[in-house]
Amino acid sequence: MTRSSELFSRAQKRIPGGVNSPVRAFRNVDGAPFFVARAEGAKIWDVDGNEYIDYVGSWGPAILGHAPKVVVDALRETATRGLSFGIPNPLEVEMAELICDWMPSIEKVRMVNSGTEATMSCIRVARAFTGRDKIIKFDGCYHGHVDALLVKTGSGPLTHGQPSSAGVPPAFVDLTISLPFNDVELLRKAFQENKDEIAAVILEPIPANAGLYFAKEKFLSVLREECTRDGALLIFDEVITGFRVARGGAQEIYGIKPDLTALGKIIGGGLPVGAFGGRAEIMDELSPDGPVYQAGTLSGNPLAMAAGLAQLRELEKINGWKLLEESGAQFERIALDALKHAKIDVTFHRLGSLFCLFFASGPIIDLASAQRSNLKRFARVFHACLKRGVYFAPSQFETGFISTAHTAQDIERTGVAVREALAGL
Repeated sequence: MTRSSELFSRAQKRIPGGVNSPVRAFRNVDGAPFFVARAEGAKIWDVDGNEYIDYVGSWGPAILGHAPKVVVDALRETATRGLSFGIPNPLEVEMAELICDWMPSIEKVRMVNSGTEATMSCIRVARAFTGRDKIIKFDGCYHGHVDALLVKTGSGPLTHGQPSSAGVPPAFVDLTISLPFNDVELLRKAFQENKDEIAAVILEPIPANAGLYFAKEKFLSVLREECTRDGALLIFDEVITGFRVARGGAQEIYGIKPDLTALGKIIGGGLPVGAFGGRAEIMDELSPDGPVYQAGTLSGNPLAMAAGLAQLRELEKINGWKLLEESGAQFERIALDALKHAKIDVTFHRLGSLFCLFFASGPIIDLASAQRSNLKRFARVFHACLKRGVYFAPSQFETGFISTAHTAQDIERTGVAVREALAGL
């Protein structure tokens, strides 16, 4: 018995499913998880001594790789002065100023402890600001495990064939309208049929929880126009894309200004974190200035703020987005070369350091087309790559992450592993 299998057996006795987040269970690939002993740069090592090139990166936060020196040093220095205060600290102000500077749509921001908290709070403040109740979301977009948004979601619930969750009363989702992504006509129809009733539209501007696909030309601009015309708020969930796809996130790339934005992952440098912000007049609805209550014992805690600030400043210092694009382009060239020899239907998507290989023919533009993927083929390739020391997310419906720590040699080695895995089909 391996050390990982022993730990998993113990975990299953005391932790539901043996994991603290469902996708980690490897059930979608008919396997069992390995347990990590340590991580550094682009590599992780399991408790049995196996080394892997990691393209999960803690599901996105590790944009500089694992345990980058600048982040570890910042944490070590900050920890000597205290771990949590429950009262304001200077690092919260620095983080707020940096976020507002890099994302001009955000005039005021509040820190929370997860992406789920961020999206949940966006919905609450949007309903209060507009005096309306209905929410529009899009099939396949995952916004955390918020009751009102667990309708036709992506990520974990999609992986396990549960587009909604038990324990969510029908009344909680009765006010949520879920539409196909990229369908302008249905979007307009939804606004027409619910005129003056929609509080907000929430979406991932680059959906990255049902694989990775992109908005058609004008889809986001039409969405912005419809929200403005109807008086609804536009919420961008940039928990994944914020400060990863560009310095100013997806909204910088597309030139669309949302009313509210949810952030997370990278701004915590690997520690639990979330944030949400937007127009000052909306954010002023929050207590203690306004009637919308929102609070958190560890919100803005000094460790997460120090780690996030160190990571973001290092990204700017090294022009990390340029480096990530270069590594992403190399990865794409190698992947496409490997796919040329594969005699199966595959579609490869990439934007910057985000990527996904669908085991389905294109085009893939929404959840329905993503779900054409052959999950058995994905599972076989996943295990073949893992055996060769390359770790991708254990689900067809997750996005891969490249970090600035991935070297050209790492990517070349990955290409060999993928080519051999595909040949094995």
